[in-house]
Amino acid sequence: MNGDSKKNQEFTTTFSVDQTPQEAFEAIINVRGWWSGEIEGPTDELSGEFTYRYEDVHYSTQKVTELVPGKRVVWQVLDSYLAFVEDKREWNGSRLIFDIARKGDKTEVRFTHAGLLPAHECYGVCSSAWSSYIRGSLRSLIATGKGQPNAKENTREQSKRSASTRA
Repeated sequence: MNGDSKKNQEFTTTFSVDQTPQEAFEAIINVRGWWSGEIEGPTDELSGEFTYRYEDVHYSTQKVTELVPGKRVVWQVLDSYLAFVEDKREWNGSRLIFDIARKGDKTEVRFTHAGLLPAHECYGVCSSAWSSYIRGSLRSLIATGKGQPNAKENTREQSKRSASTRA
């Protein structure tokens, strides 16, 4: 398999918004505004390192390796722990890439999790979660100024409340 074939299998999702590339860039680096969980450390500094933690299910440390205003953001995953797969460190060494470009009168945001391949156990769950966060929460943050970083948690809490009111 050549490098291009491998690259084409990596998880990628794209969306367009009316806002400028710079507005998209600012939203992407405002990670706390669109990604659920506890985030510690700088997400908006080149060479900065930040951690993401969601309960005891997912932990990862990212290093900001590219930060090009209005164009590109890249994070290198330095360390990770995924409780729900056999290879708990499956994300280690992968890259999270946000490419931003003006396409006509729209801004296109393309997210790629370089290293997240269909052969990996995490692919199904992780690609579904990324789709929700990128196409849902991040897109909303760019378009409306309000992300939906805790949508899944709110849904679970609402389900619990609904169940208790029916009982």
